[in-house]
Amino acid sequence: MTPQQLRVLVGIRDHGSLSKAGSALGYGVPTIVHHLTALERHTKAQLVDRDRRGARLTPLGQVLVEEAAEILGRLERAERLLAAQRDTGLGLVRIGAFASVGSQLLPRAIRTLRSSRQVQVEVVEAEPTVVIAMLRAGELHAGLVYDSVDDPAFAGPGLDQTVIVEEPYQVLVSRESARAAGGGIDFASLADADWICSRDMNETSDRVLRRAAHEAGFEPRVLMRTDDLSMIHGLVAEGLGCTLMTKTAMDSRFAVTICHTREQLGLRRTSFVTPRGPVPDAVRELQGILTRLLPDRIAGRPVDGRRST
Repeated sequence: MTPQQLRVLVGIRDHGSLSKAGSALGYGVPTIVHHLTALERHTKAQLVDRDRRGARLTPLGQVLVEEAAEILGRLERAERLLAAQRDTGLGLVRIGAFASVGSQLLPRAIRTLRSSRQVQVEVVEAEPTVVIAMLRAGELHAGLVYDSVDDPAFAGPGLDQTVIVEEPYQVLVSRESARAAGGGIDFASLADADWICSRDMNETSDRVLRRAAHEAGFEPRVLMRTDDLSMIHGLVAEGLGCTLMTKTAMDSRFAVTICHTREQLGLRRTSFVTPRGPVPDAVRELQGILTRLLPDRIAGRPVDGRRST
């Protein structure tokens, strides 16, 4: 199965005939037929029905063409990234980041970067597991991710990880909650609370919650799974549940407060991650900017840029 074969299938879907698909792709009809025949032979399935009115995809062809379009899109993005990295100036930087850091720090960091060089920055907002997958697929130049100091999630070959800052996990509660008053919360007292959790059970905050709850002798009762920070804050502000969070991620526009616990829940570390190998100058400069900005927004303790691989 080759990219040319997939492009032919997408072209037939988009144009409704072999001749029109050939014209759009710059192929003659015999070439279109050759690639289509090879693809059907490889898949052992009829992918296209042809008649006097043109050509249309079979149900199996429809299944394959959706995947084909996604694969071709990823190939095109990878080609653009490689082309950009061939240029010493690197005219395009694509960075993935989780929501709280993306909204709070990246705008200022991008402005600072662009004040010193001609560069375009594309930001992909996603949870850390998605950012790491995109880095491994060659779709990003860099990523800002978080995991737990006690439970590292992203160690492995092919990536370089520089820790920027560490900060303690705490509990976000409604400002009107009785838990908002007084000293530290006994985590076991949260056994009757509802929790707002990440959509992905493998995200760090979920793993930290499950571990802390297990040590306190209860199973967390999940009210909702969402990665939308506004939704999370809104639910907590209305007293419908609580969530694990760090001070950096808290949005003070909502009627919420963040409370420390008597037990140590662990430290969340934020890292700048790049594919292993030479790092373009613009990416390294962006890392330096974020390394200066992020600790200023954190109540926890900054880390002197140590690297782990």
